[in-house]
Amino acid sequence: MNETAKQIANSLLQIKAVKINPHRHFVWASGWNSPIYCDNRKILSYPEIRKLIYTAFAEKIKEQYADCEIIAGVATGAIAHGVLVAEMLNMPFAYVRSSPKSHGMENLIEGELTENSKVVVIEDLVSTGASSIAAVDAIRKANCKVLGMLAIFSYEFDAASQNFAAANCDLTTLCNYTTLLSEAIKYGYINAEDMEIINNWRKSPETWKK
Repeated sequence: MNETAKQIANSLLQIKAVKINPHRHFVWASGWNSPIYCDNRKILSYPEIRKLIYTAFAEKIKEQYADCEIIAGVATGAIAHGVLVAEMLNMPFAYVRSSPKSHGMENLIEGELTENSKVVVIEDLVSTGASSIAAVDAIRKANCKVLGMLAIFSYEFDAASQNFAAANCDLTTLCNYTTLLSEAIKYGYINAEDMEIINNWRKSPETWKK
């Protein structure tokens, strides 16, 4: 568990970008009930945390994907984070919509992806990974090479690992469920009873209900 991951976990908890409430549930867009809700858009309102995130992303890209040529964000949550990373690295930026525009050029990808270019994809949150992989597929269909995906946070679901493996796409996250829960219990955001509820949820998140 690295120090940057711990720092990001604490930052997300402090600004309530991640909310944990085992005694009532949040409903995700997928319809799943969960005691945890993550909204990384809140990071954008906090300059120091925002900088921590895009600097960590940029360092990962320099370490892991030195031949990266273009940064791509996944709409909508990762657009701003991706732009900040691209600006720091002085690289072009594009983003992938969840579905094509219904008017004009009906674009699925906004911005310019030069054919055969090497792309790193920025994502804000990975749950099952389905929407993230859809963005990767769109970039590949544009005849570009996806070097890998970087995300702020992952719930570490087995489904995500399986989906990324099936898509032959590397995934690196700055923070994850394990680190978040470790820091949350250490600093009193949750207690042992809460932890038991959360762990039960994570065993079967698609059917869980408090």
